[in-house]
Amino acid sequence: MHKKLVNHCTINLTIIPDGPILIKSGKEGADPTKPDMEFVETYHTGGRSIYLPGSSLKGAIRAHAERIVRTVGRETNSDSSSFPWANDPLNDKYDYLKTKNLSSCDIYKLSSFTDKMFGNTSIASRVRIEDAYPKDKTQLKIEERNGVAIDRVFGSVAVGPFNYQVCTSGEFKTKIHLKNFTLAQLGLMGLVLRDLNDGWFGLGFAKSRGLGTVSVQYNKAIVQYPGCILTKDNQPISLLGSEKKWKNTMLLGAGEFLESKEAECYGFPIPDHQETPVAAQLMDLGFGVELTFSGEEQVKDLFTRSVKAWRKLLQPGGTR
Repeated sequence: MHKKLVNHCTINLTIIPDGPILIKSGKEGADPTKPDMEFVETYHTGGRSIYLPGSSLKGAIRAHAERIVRTVGRETNSDSSSFPWANDPLNDKYDYLKTKNLSSCDIYKLSSFTDKMFGNTSIASRVRIEDAYPKDKTQLKIEERNGVAIDRVFGSVAVGPFNYQVCTSGEFKTKIHLKNFTLAQLGLMGLVLRDLNDGWFGLGFAKSRGLGTVSVQYNKAIVQYPGCILTKDNQPISLLGSEKKWKNTMLLGAGEFLESKEAECYGFPIPDHQETPVAAQLMDLGFGVELTFSGEEQVKDLFTRSVKAWRKLLQPGGTR
């Protein structure tokens, strides 16, 4: 399915520290005046700045997505189970990666639900997360703290004292991209971001010791159908090269754009749509269709409608 691009969602959001956070640099400098643990830095907008790497964000988001899936599903691929599951890479009893002569749709269909989203050694990820850069570097507040590591047997100091750098205030803007997604996959992403905002999991270093909690602010979400057109305002969404049409307020999963045989091959659910209060518009250059969800409330409404597909997936007979 990576040969086609049937739908795409871009979620524009801001990550705001609720307390101290630290995503450590992998290197220790020789400057004795600097803390033992430094925040990752890069050059951005003409100078050096701390940032939140997209790889760190994706790792935390994937881990919690797998946690959610394991809570409601299972790790084994049982024919009698309709629940989605997350792969156990250290104890993989399902050797589809080692089986020869499997087609791409077979590998995708047999992969776990989270592997379908975030990828594995045989299929690419459908989720791409950009680095989160400061909205305004002058608003960042960076301080140093001291700590020690306690010996769990004797209760004495095992390592330290050491000092580390944390960011306690500021705003970091990033984007999450999903391509060829089902509505259930978009709904799971919404649940993960909800839990991140609620403090159920954190980012970076020392999360169990009070660091890493953040708030998530939704700025905008854009859902695009690059192979579709609108003939006129308020007209149905039409798929090029096909007779398929949908209302111009319809949120569409990837299975809606495929022929039934191809959707069945990959295991995409059909039907996979939800009606929204947002009307579609033409994309730039007058080709393609997009729905723009602006502001906190509209983006939450997008996730709420997508979670309905996730809930349906968990019912008996649901297709993961």
